[in-house]
Amino acid sequence: MTKWKVVILPAILKFGVWGAAAVAMLDSSTIPVPMDIFIAGWVWNDHRRFWLYCIMAAAGSAVGGLLPYGLGRAGGELFLLKRINRERFERIRERFEKQEFLAMTIPSMLPPPTPWKLFVFAAGVFEMRVALFMLAVFCGRFLRWMILSLLVLKLGPGAVDVVSHHSVTALLVVVGLGLIWLGWWWIRRRRRGLPA
Repeated sequence: MTKWKVVILPAILKFGVWGAAAVAMLDSSTIPVPMDIFIAGWVWNDHRRFWLYCIMAAAGSAVGGLLPYGLGRAGGELFLLKRINRERFERIRERFEKQEFLAMTIPSMLPPPTPWKLFVFAAGVFEMRVALFMLAVFCGRFLRWMILSLLVLKLGPGAVDVVSHHSVTALLVVVGLGLIWLGWWWIRRRRRGLPA
C-alpha cells in the first residue's frame, strides 16, 4: 500500500479525469487497483470537478468489466462451478433471474474484499444483457465513489479509512432506505389503481 501512495499515486494523479477512467478500466478488467485511494487523491486535488472523476471512473469500470463478463458469457459455467459450490451457484443464479440489475449494482457499490469480479463473471454466465450490465456497474460504482468523494471533501483524504471501516453498515442503511422507498412507491401506485 505504501508503494501505491508514495510512487504510483502521484504519477497517476497527473492524468486527471482521463486517468480515472483508465485506472478504473484496468482495475475492472485485469489488475486490481486500490481505486478508493486514487479517487480520494483526485478529488482532494481538484475539488471543483469531484463529480467528473466519479463519472469517468464509473464509466471506465463499466467498460473494463466487459472483459470478465465476456469470459463468463463465453462458457464460464464450469469455471464458476470449480470456484464455488453448487448451492452458492444456484443462489447467485436465482438473484440474477429475480433482479439482475440489483444483483450487479449492489456488489458494484461494495468495497474490497467483495468478490466483485465473481459477480461480473456470473453476469456473463447467466447472460445478463450487456447494456443493463454496464448500466448496473456504472450506477453502483458512481454511487460508491460519489459517497466517498463527498466524505473526502468533508473529512479529507483520510475518509478512505473511514469508508473501509464503516462501508458495509452505511451500504445496508442506504439499501434498506431504498427498499422502504420502493415499497412505499409500489403501495401508493396500487392504491391509486395504477400499474406497478
